[in-house]
Amino acid sequence: MKITTENIQVGFHARQILKGISMESKDKELVGIIGPNGSGKSTLLKCILGQVPHSGKLHYVDAKGKHTGNPIIGYVPQYLRFDRTSPTSVMDFFAACLSKYPVWLCSMKKLRPKVLESLCRVKAEHLIDRRLGALSGGEMQRVLLSLALNPMPDLLLLDEPVSGVDHNGLKLFYEIVSELREKEDMAIVLISHDLPLVAQYADQVVLLNKKVICKGTPQEVFNRKETKALFGNIVAPLEEEAE
Repeated sequence: MKITTENIQVGFHARQILKGISMESKDKELVGIIGPNGSGKSTLLKCILGQVPHSGKLHYVDAKGKHTGNPIIGYVPQYLRFDRTSPTSVMDFFAACLSKYPVWLCSMKKLRPKVLESLCRVKAEHLIDRRLGALSGGEMQRVLLSLALNPMPDLLLLDEPVSGVDHNGLKLFYEIVSELREKEDMAIVLISHDLPLVAQYADQVVLLNKKVICKGTPQEVFNRKETKALFGNIVAPLEEEAE
């Protein structure tokens, strides 16, 4: 699946939020979107999800080169708001999201192998009976990622999915996403402030600040003066590699 945004524009009450956004993401490619707070990164993902009115076009082309308007999209938000004192387990959570019936009517025994298989993809099968409120930030995000892979999407959108997660959790999450990119036929678009990890794992990087400031490989974008003006020289290994 190849996804192309063409001249996407969003404005509310004469306030321009996104202006002329054009970018592309292809199968087995991870596109990292970076930019300061308020630059419109999350708004762009909401346009792709169909949650925000916009002008411009979204094009989806399948593996056979045919245009389609119905891709399967998986989405992982920054965090999930829920009652942390609730006794709801990871298994209960999946049952509520995946079953057509109320949790108390669905067959947990039949659903459990499918949930375990999903959790295995993100190295989280041991969490199946854990209470949601007892999960760490990194564990919760891996559970949400696992859920976003049901069914396996053509396009996976990650909106700062590991904000507030410790370094070990960050690295594990990025490693899992990188493995998914290699094994599955999907395009991945990631918003993140973890710039060194974006530089390490992304195939393409887009610097966004209401419009596309620059885009290209991590080396190209992180060595641009516009990026350094916003974030400084925080990706030193790329500078050494470029020399």
